[in-house]
Amino acid sequence: MASISNDPNNRRGGNSRKRILFMAPDGKRKCVRLGPVTRASAEAFKSRLDTLLAELQTGIGPDTAKWLAELPDELHSRLAAVGLVKSRSRQAMTLDAFLAEYFKAITVKPGTEAAYDHTRRCLVQFFGAGCNLRTIGPEEADKWRQAIKAGITTTIDGKLADDPTRPLADATVGRRVGVARQMFKLAVKWKLISENPFTDVQGGCQTNKSRMFFIARDVAQKVIDACPDAQWKLLFALSRYGGLRCPSEHLALKWGDVTWNTVDENGKPRGDGRIRVPSCKTEHHAGGDHRFIPLFPELEPYLQAVFDEAEIGAEYVITRWRGTNSNLRTELLRIMARAGVKPWPKLFHNLRATRQTELVETYPLHVVCAWIGNSQDVAKDHYLQVTDAHFATAATMPTPAVNPPRTITATTSAGAVAIAAQNAAHLAAQTPLDGFGHGLPDNPENITKGREICENPENTELAGASYRAQ
Repeated sequence: MASISNDPNNRRGGNSRKRILFMAPDGKRKCVRLGPVTRASAEAFKSRLDTLLAELQTGIGPDTAKWLAELPDELHSRLAAVGLVKSRSRQAMTLDAFLAEYFKAITVKPGTEAAYDHTRRCLVQFFGAGCNLRTIGPEEADKWRQAIKAGITTTIDGKLADDPTRPLADATVGRRVGVARQMFKLAVKWKLISENPFTDVQGGCQTNKSRMFFIARDVAQKVIDACPDAQWKLLFALSRYGGLRCPSEHLALKWGDVTWNTVDENGKPRGDGRIRVPSCKTEHHAGGDHRFIPLFPELEPYLQAVFDEAEIGAEYVITRWRGTNSNLRTELLRIMARAGVKPWPKLFHNLRATRQTELVETYPLHVVCAWIGNSQDVAKDHYLQVTDAHFATAATMPTPAVNPPRTITATTSAGAVAIAAQNAAHLAAQTPLDGFGHGLPDNPENITKGREICENPENTELAGASYRAQ
């Protein structure tokens, strides 16, 4: 615990010079000289210093952080001299310098880093590369969000200036706000700033239903037919019928990951074909480095065609486009133009989304999510679509009616017996039961037998007793 003492170099007259003595975290006794201050001011500083020393072990709280941020530079430098805080010369870091340090500190995949770089560009364009990090507060963060939403991302002499960049969609704005919040969270951890200015900035919805598109099979077949070779056809089919992420999962696929369908002694397929799909996107999750999908019948012929053309000893299924400068999207747009197909939004993502939407019509959602490699919440928000086929089916096929058994309200035990007898008779008329509640074959004799069981006074009394017990 800190203590107050008079400075040995005191001058006569006025407030005596005071200092705070304390035991530093490194175990050494140190002091902070306050100069000529009143006893009350010294007591207030001592209380704050005690709190700071305690929070150095557990984490700096918001009150202490605010106090440190408001300290005069001279007093703050004295705390820095004894190792309790970092010097403000580091805290005066510019936005551009901080972002450079941030990207050195994180370990992410190249695609993720490229996505983060969009947020860095928006921050630098709006605030300026030389902006002092500590001058960006909650108000400035809100203005930045409004600016990127409107497509205004630069400043000229402190005033907003139009930028040719088109306005960003709500989902994109939400993602960039989230990345900015993550960046400045690290600045707080490094004690470059006292609070995160993006903490309360509204991110916005990250689901954009307007960019969802269902690729019908006839449209997909036109694109496949226009593909120049077997590998392009397989690449497209793996997205549309396998639900793979393009290009990471396509290029990671090896022939050793493919288990072909076999047939039984009668020549019928056993349905044991599977594909082990390596997934670099989810590999940081437990058990997320790969998943299995069935060798779907729609996918097998395209896989077989590439296998027949593969060289002896080939390891990877897709041998092309293994460089970092491959632009599959541009080439796919050319293929679609040859096929006479109008491009849809998010070319490869919507192929995956279409496949998941198809599969959930036949298989449980948790099974399909295991095949596609996403969660049920993500599937509902970003993948599953309402299609024209759903509307057509609902408009032409009557919804089956459900007729619940008629019941009456019981206030007495006699009423309970009546309810039990009535409901039992109703169920017996639909599905005849034996004396143990087991279903009987649907024929006139059994229907009569079921009714006799329900009309038996002993059985009715038992049903009434059961009702009253509930």
